[in-house]
Amino acid sequence: MIYDISYTALFFFFVFVGLVIGLSFYFGRKTSSSSSYYAAGGNIHWAVNGIAFAGDYLSAASFLGICGMIAVSGFDGFLYAIGFLAGWIVALFLIAEPFKRLGKFTFTDALNAKFNSRAITLSASVSTLIVSVFYLIPQMVGAGDLVMPLLGLPHWAGVILVGTIVIIIVASAGMASTTYVQFLKGGLLIILSVVLTVYILKNGLTLTPDSKGEKYHSFMELTPQVADGKVTDVAGWEIIGQQVVGKKTFVKLAQDGVDRWFDFTQANNKPILKETLTVTQTADGNQLYNGEAREKRRFYQVGHMSKILVNGEEVDKTGPLGPFEFLSTLQESEIVRFLQVKFTDGPDQVSLYYPQVTAGETFMLPGLKYKIGRDSNLWSKLDFISLMLALFLGTAALPHILIRYYTVKTPRDARKSTILAIAAIGGFYILTLFMGLGAAVNGVLDVESSNMAAPLLARAFGAALFSIISAVAFATVLGTVAGLIVASSGAIAHDFIDVYLKKNLSDHKKVKAGKIAAFAVGIFAILLGMAFKGINVSFLVGWAFAIAASANLPAILFLLFWKRTSETGIAASIIVGIVASLTIILTSPTMWGRYGLDPANAIHQLENPALISFPLAVLTVYLVSILYPKRQKDATLVTS
Repeated sequence: MIYDISYTALFFFFVFVGLVIGLSFYFGRKTSSSSSYYAAGGNIHWAVNGIAFAGDYLSAASFLGICGMIAVSGFDGFLYAIGFLAGWIVALFLIAEPFKRLGKFTFTDALNAKFNSRAITLSASVSTLIVSVFYLIPQMVGAGDLVMPLLGLPHWAGVILVGTIVIIIVASAGMASTTYVQFLKGGLLIILSVVLTVYILKNGLTLTPDSKGEKYHSFMELTPQVADGKVTDVAGWEIIGQQVVGKKTFVKLAQDGVDRWFDFTQANNKPILKETLTVTQTADGNQLYNGEAREKRRFYQVGHMSKILVNGEEVDKTGPLGPFEFLSTLQESEIVRFLQVKFTDGPDQVSLYYPQVTAGETFMLPGLKYKIGRDSNLWSKLDFISLMLALFLGTAALPHILIRYYTVKTPRDARKSTILAIAAIGGFYILTLFMGLGAAVNGVLDVESSNMAAPLLARAFGAALFSIISAVAFATVLGTVAGLIVASSGAIAHDFIDVYLKKNLSDHKKVKAGKIAAFAVGIFAILLGMAFKGINVSFLVGWAFAIAASANLPAILFLLFWKRTSETGIAASIIVGIVASLTIILTSPTMWGRYGLDPANAIHQLENPALISFPLAVLTVYLVSILYPKRQKDATLVTS
């Protein structure tokens, strides 16, 4: 899509970024020890930490990704929210208090609390780094998407901008500033999401949505002449060619020297050509949008309804609706979704988005993205189970979440922080349902990036709301990336250099090494953010959860609740979890497509590895601990 710079958005952007950097320098003056840099000295109030927990969790995946997935895939997108929230139950009842008793600065400290094992130090620090990097990717992708409509900059510029600001935040003050940034943006994001939801309900549903006062594009429908299943004539258009992709047929027509693609389908048992959206990469390196240069603005936002039913009667608009009325009316009506196909047209590469009418009842039930019903195959069912397993188990094993338990004073504070986080996150995820559904029907979807659904929805209700929400969403990315880089720098500087390599760094040098590591991880995150442009951020976060669940959670649970767990078993479990999950991810259909290969020909059709990698890691820690028991001199872990 083409976005113009918004000066209102620019103002709020600089206000929020200035506030975030100001907080960093303020706390930077108070950061004199490794404890204050990596864990804020353990002096954060539990209520502040609880909202900061929510801020950490309500990242690009939650605000940008889940809203986008709901807008595109209906209830299936909301399954991510259910899985993300359910994971906190594991954290609350199994992890929060006992884990607080174990560690000092990092996840590795906790795992190694009773062993002093170099194998655990190395494997846990590598795991922290890998999980953090995989979680960093979607944050940077989301940042680049946000900057395009906010500042009118290209995606890569947004990624670099976020990386630079976050490096400044982390290098300045570490965990203290990160915590207060998360507290601030977590609270604001929840408040602004309530405001946006009120706007959605007040606006109700309409067949002709407006955005910024501009009329929604009316997609053409042409009646062709057909013979032997092929289009032979279209009044006013020249027929150029026809393309069959799977069960779909697309016809290329020309008018006034411009080529356009249409979906050849049936409506009321009559042939019809429906206008589509296309992005064509030509052989000479140019990119055409609906057959013309980007600057011609012939590429449109989508998302509308084809039928609205209220009490069994068709209407053009509903007026204001209550929350339950909004959901029930959507369920009775029809929504037009735009689905993507890719194909070659001679030397050109075409990405085509065609309209498909979807019953509201179908949209509001599982099955659009994850095929788990009668029409599903074994791979799709396994993939769905694997995703839910990763989301449920991954939360309690994310290093940047776990280290937040060390920022409060007592295990009781850790538990209270977790309860407050669950309440805040649960309330927010209910709001994402309305924001995602609102984006699906209000003509605001950018087919090139589902991640922009919520900010563009806000823009439809006014420049001020869009500007503030986008700026807060940007701060959301900043805070989460900062927390991830703190976790990564701790793994490199504290766990690997100081403990594993036995450099015995002074307190001052630990902080210095952490800041240097932050620079390195930040630059690497920038490169990855540019490389994964275009993938939904919630989908990418699912990979991070799967790796965390596989590599970290079995080690944590066995350490806390099985006295025979050995240091060799923990280290082996982490390694097996990492290798198994990465192997499945790197050979998944999505990555196959990134390699330029046909995803259908991937080694397997599993997108999410947890169903295989998590049981393997559990089996490994159990068997290896029996085969290689812990040393007798190890103290018994007390978990109560």
